[in-house]
Amino acid sequence: MHDIAILGAGRIGRIHAMNVAAQPGLRLKHVVDPVAVAAEGLAAQTGAQVSDLDTALNDPSVAGVIIASSTDTHLDYSLKAVAAGKAVFCEKPIDQDLARARSAAAELGAPGARLFLGFNRRFDPSFQALKARLAGGVVGALETVHITSHDPAPPPVAYVKVSGGLFKDMAIHDFDMARWLLDEPVTEVFAAASCLVDPAIGEAGDVDTAKILLRTGSGKICMISNSRRSGYGYDQRIEAFGAKGMVRADNVTESTVSVWGEAGAASDAFQNFFLDRYAEAYRREMAHFAQIIRGEAAPSVGYVDGVEALALAEAAGQSARTGQLVKL
Repeated sequence: MHDIAILGAGRIGRIHAMNVAAQPGLRLKHVVDPVAVAAEGLAAQTGAQVSDLDTALNDPSVAGVIIASSTDTHLDYSLKAVAAGKAVFCEKPIDQDLARARSAAAELGAPGARLFLGFNRRFDPSFQALKARLAGGVVGALETVHITSHDPAPPPVAYVKVSGGLFKDMAIHDFDMARWLLDEPVTEVFAAASCLVDPAIGEAGDVDTAKILLRTGSGKICMISNSRRSGYGYDQRIEAFGAKGMVRADNVTESTVSVWGEAGAASDAFQNFFLDRYAEAYRREMAHFAQIIRGEAAPSVGYVDGVEALALAEAAGQSARTGQLVKL
């Protein structure tokens, strides 16, 4: 049995804690959170103990650390956990500042550093199947990719103010997905962004709507569409176009039931919350983390992936502010 410490007992921390409990061979031992009520509640629910950071990291029985705390702690906690010899599962992004993230290359990018970045969409069954179809050559050489990621409704402005902005908080998942599917470095970024959904988001210094174009050195193009409000549910689609056709991963509905009548056919609603839509992806992430802890696998998404996604986020922000193409 491998003991786990979780740093952060908020919404995503609770999801990871439940997946630790469901994963054979893992046991949650420590819960660390500055909000005592949150830490105590999760500890009571899982049979873990409330601890401080040093106690958790210095416990020799702890094999893995999950970092689900606020973004401004991700890099520092990752450095401390790796230095303590633990396998680390860190939520995205690795940091909100690219230069600071890059400064940790010697520690977090070292061959022995077992840092796994939480880009959960790589573990979504539909997206994995799409990637496998592309790798199998069913549509020939990949040429362009369309990624649609629209939230059902905007988050609270209080969250927006500390999120790092749309590009680093929301679109960063799509930047990682684009890199994964294109399978070669992005060399050019162009972004156009507006505040069309909630004026308060603009007043907070952020945008809520964006279109982003990425281009690789060989000329492959990816278009990313982001919106904080769809009006019809959580919209998560990918279309990949090759020389012989298209591979598409569509939205997931609440059920396979549809109603047919005089007005036409109507399917069930889209799964409307990211924790529902990506529930299986989170479970698969934890299974992969268990493999890392047991020494059966190296992290499939690591430090370099986190830095490169952050670089695209910063480039997109620069392009949106200046109206200019940014070359990497």
